Amino acid sequence: MSKNKKMVLLALFVAQALVLSIVESFIPVPVGIPGVKLGLANIITMVVIMFFGLKEGLVVVIIRCLLSSLFAGGPMIFLFSVAGGVLSALVMYFLHSRLSRLFSTIGISIAGAVAHNIGQILIALVTLQTLSVLSYLPVLMISGIIMGCFVGLCSMFLSRTLKKLNILN
Repeated sequence: MSKNKKMVLLALFVAQALVLSIVESFIPVPVGIPGVKLGLANIITMVVIMFFGLKEGLVVVIIRCLLSSLFAGGPMIFLFSVAGGVLSALVMYFLHSRLSRLFSTIGISIAGAVAHNIGQILIALVTLQTLSVLSYLPVLMISGIIMGCFVGLCSMFLSRTLKKLNILN
């Protein structure tokens, strides 16, 4: 794949992740607990990691987090998003590249979702300087498992479709 084609594809993936992130902000999550989200942008992160690798996955995560925090938030939202996104990408890459025989796409996505929530809890611990944020951990872990399963299914279908279309070669 040429360098230009790769750059264009990654820009398209960033745009898709950004759109999914913005759309997600308008979807009410019935749980009613702060921090519980669908994680739709992680579909794109997972697919980029599967087809391109860690470096490209991190580029998509960081640019998406930066742009989404500019559109809908500020520095705190960026901190929480990038911490969760980077930790999630690292975990998903490790499992995909080293342990894909043991973990399905759905399993990798669940691990990424749980890692994302742990990254956000770590930022909350540092910024709020209180252990009470750990009370969110059980709910965030359960939501991470549920949403990670959904994101994993979507990632699996998207990656199969992209392989059939032969766009990423």
